[in-house]
Amino acid sequence: MTHTTITEILPLIDQAKVKGKRIVLATGVFDILHSEHLNFLRKAKQVGDLLIVGLESDLRVKQTKGSDRPINTATQRLFNLKKLNVADVVFILPTQFSTPQDHENLIKQLSPHILAVSSNSPHLEAKRKILTKYHGKVKIVHQHNPLISTTQIINNQKIHEK
Repeated sequence: MTHTTITEILPLIDQAKVKGKRIVLATGVFDILHSEHLNFLRKAKQVGDLLIVGLESDLRVKQTKGSDRPINTATQRLFNLKKLNVADVVFILPTQFSTPQDHENLIKQLSPHILAVSSNSPHLEAKRKILTKYHGKVKIVHQHNPLISTTQIINNQKIHEK
């Protein structure tokens, strides 16, 4: 099941909670999918019943990764994640998603039991504080592997093109 907006997924979350299911939220860019993305998502899925994945918007990716990113549009990244059949719900995060208040608003709306992150996730303490406020917790589900990343794939491709 794939939805593209927060409003569309709220009823699904409510239904899952009524059934006593544990909601797991994971967010990220997921530009060029690779084994570490898949490992992270599988581990995130294991800590709950319903895995919701929020994708960074194209504008946010440009702001955080540089003007030449993303390689794949948000729509394509959404489609690619759906094809993995790991996430139950995938949506595109709001374009305005850069402040702690933006993050808190998302957690308040979705109210996940768990925010799944990797070991290199930035702002862990701030995330823990927000999740605690809304009766959830941050869980490191995956140890970051710096040898495998979208940036590494892009850089290796550029080297081979020369």
